[in-house]
Amino acid sequence: MSSANKNRAGSRSLLVAGAGIPGLSLALALKQANGPALEVTICDPGLSAVRARHRGRAFAVAAGPRRMFERLGLWERIAPAAEPIRDMVITDSRLADPVRPTFLTFAQRSAEDESRGEPFAHMVEAEAFVDVLLRAGAETGIGFEATGITTALPERDRIRATLGDGRDLAASLLVAADGGRSRLREAAGISWVGWSYPQSGIVATIAHERDHEGRAYEHFLPSGPFAILPLPDRDGRHRSSIVWTERQADVPALLGGSADETLAAIERRFGLSLGHIELEDGPSAHPLSFGIARRFCGDRLALLGDAAHVIHPVAGQGLNLGLSDAAALAEAITEALRLGTDPGAPEVLRAYERARRFDTVAMAAATDGLNRLFSNDALPVRLARDFGLGLVDRLPGLKRFFIGEASAIRGAQPRLLRGDAL
Repeated sequence: MSSANKNRAGSRSLLVAGAGIPGLSLALALKQANGPALEVTICDPGLSAVRARHRGRAFAVAAGPRRMFERLGLWERIAPAAEPIRDMVITDSRLADPVRPTFLTFAQRSAEDESRGEPFAHMVEAEAFVDVLLRAGAETGIGFEATGITTALPERDRIRATLGDGRDLAASLLVAADGGRSRLREAAGISWVGWSYPQSGIVATIAHERDHEGRAYEHFLPSGPFAILPLPDRDGRHRSSIVWTERQADVPALLGGSADETLAAIERRFGLSLGHIELEDGPSAHPLSFGIARRFCGDRLALLGDAAHVIHPVAGQGLNLGLSDAAALAEAITEALRLGTDPGAPEVLRAYERARRFDTVAMAAATDGLNRLFSNDALPVRLARDFGLGLVDRLPGLKRFFIGEASAIRGAQPRLLRGDAL
């Protein structure tokens, strides 16, 4: 795509490095709220392959971010690729166990607004999701540059970015949405606290004989969780996405054989509840890691999504954290523009960081703790966690709290996550 942005002065303009879902969502929210008063350009050297990069993947979109897309007028376009998670069943067992006892279930309604009857999350197929956002971006007047940002030099009232083709663009603020290995974060000298897990996340799309009825499963196994997540039917086939955490050292043996051997390994974990299964897409394996930036902002630079934090997929909250970032940053920037102040000023970026820091650290710590707790086959640990799961299942108030956290609707949420306009 060629750029629609003819940025000159940079006083009312924004650059976003990275055309992932959080970056696209931020750009759309800002453009809808501010119209021609704000020029927005997205730079990504892999722009032509953005859809292909997301093929075969699916994400859990919690109730709060879904409200944001409703407010932006996009959910109706996303909905055909979405399937509500109506309830979730959590088990804890060994692979060879003949029975997987259920320790915890979550019902479909969100904790905070029973009257709305909304599911606490939807599974959304990523390729269609990105396609909707890209098309909406073009319709809204967002500029697109099919090249990356190689250097960024902050100046007194703007930041000057040099593109991969040698051109310069100036903006009041640069948003680094360029992933967990963000070059812009590193160039800004923002340090990173993190580590690699001895695990890989394996993703695949499965076709199965029986209807999933909107039910998700999370089987906690000694090597890590195995999640079965409902997808929309396609061509009369019932489908689910699996997110399978496995010891990294075991992945070559599990996935390196024939297709029949790989399917047999999946079947042992998938179980028989949905009948005969077939591989529709994948599997593909991705190393897992944990990381949080020590700061979410620099001099006229804001970190967004994986550039600010990378968490374990055990709770399916990685994308929701990024979408919450987008909602909070869009709110801070829009407030500054309406007050006639500089959207890249330090106080604006500090407001964004305050809005996101606690939530991010809390979720990162929770997912890391859950992974360490459940990827453990020691008998005392198993007994303690199974007792804890059973206790949560018997205490409605505590269960509503956890559903609210999973729905991203608790606490002082940004306006868009509450379904309100900026």
